[in-house]
Amino acid sequence: MRLDKYLKVSRLIKRRTVAKEACDKGIISINDKVAKSSTVVSVGDIIKIRFGEKVTTVKVVEIKEHVLKNDAKEMYEVIE
Repeated sequence: MRLDKYLKVSRLIKRRTVAKEACDKGIISINDKVAKSSTVVSVGDIIKIRFGEKVTTVKVVEIKEHVLKNDAKEMYEVIE
């Protein structure tokens, strides 16, 4: 699954267009490499999202095409 779609489906970022813009700005990295919106996400990948001073680090636990809002948090595990 593409990174921008994963961020939207998992609700780490609410809109896919916002996720794509964040990737284009270079504030999202996968496994310590700056990621493009088209980067393929796999189970076990570590995603870092920088929002200003705050850095959120999550580990991909599950990949699904569609999830309910309540189940979205099961797609990742927060590390930091």
